[in-house]
Amino acid sequence: MTLVACSRHADDGVQEMEQASMRVGLLFAVAGAVGFSFKAILVKLAYRFGVDAETLLALRMAFSLPFFLLLGAIGGRQAAVALTRIDWLWMALLGLFGYYLASYFDFLGLAYISAALERLILFLYPTIVIAVSALFLGKPITRRMAVALAISYLGIGLAVGHDLKVTGEAAEVLIGCGLVFASAVSYALYLMGNGQVVGRLGSARVAAYASSFACIFSIVQFIVMRPLDALAQPWQVYGLALAMAAFSTVGPVWLVSEAIRRLGAGPVSLTGTLGPVITIFLGWLLLDEAIGATQLMGTAMVIAGILIMIRPRAK
Repeated sequence: MTLVACSRHADDGVQEMEQASMRVGLLFAVAGAVGFSFKAILVKLAYRFGVDAETLLALRMAFSLPFFLLLGAIGGRQAAVALTRIDWLWMALLGLFGYYLASYFDFLGLAYISAALERLILFLYPTIVIAVSALFLGKPITRRMAVALAISYLGIGLAVGHDLKVTGEAAEVLIGCGLVFASAVSYALYLMGNGQVVGRLGSARVAAYASSFACIFSIVQFIVMRPLDALAQPWQVYGLALAMAAFSTVGPVWLVSEAIRRLGAGPVSLTGTLGPVITIFLGWLLLDEAIGATQLMGTAMVIAGILIMIRPRAK
């Protein structure tokens, strides 16, 4: 009886530890979603001080680079597989598409559209993965996927209509939407390439080193496109860039990576649906962005479409 009781006690202890780990993972996933959502708000706030996209992106990446290098070094010590030259090439390509180009197009687009619309368009990346897979990899689009695509893009249409109504500048809204959509395409390509290496090298190490390459690309871009005098920015710009690096770049990357380790990719991807809602609220609170019925309806449709898309098939 004593042995049985001890065994049960041990099993209860293991279950409690697992449940605690899952609760921490959920907290990390939500915090990561909040951090990523806050990025657009920080960018829009920084633009009020007259900084351009290239300078702001370079500052964000320069502040982020030491942390990513540290995370990569820690992941490398813990890894069982050493990086080859081909692996480093993959890291550079993933950094180019997944973080550098995606970030640059996103920063450019935020000069034209609201933070809420930007987050909704970026949230479409799963639909782009499906479309690219169908066009170039021959993967069929099922009826459920087609319905999800239709719902999502109708929702985006409603959200775009809201921005057009608020700003009245059709050309600017369309330019901004095009740039942010290009960011979503770039990120979708990153995800497709990411699957080729992350299983062997580990998600944390891939994210850290790909992000490090993106930081280097962004800094080189600034050196080529802007004079060093462009670094003479108000202290508020530096503060916002540092906050962007800590709370909307490095922090969320680590938090989401830890959340996936504890919960798995599926549950963590569901917490990402909080992103558009969080950004709408923060845009209203900190940027005085208007909230309208069509915007809320469009947001609900986009989230519904993505949820349909990522929901596991019933067996």
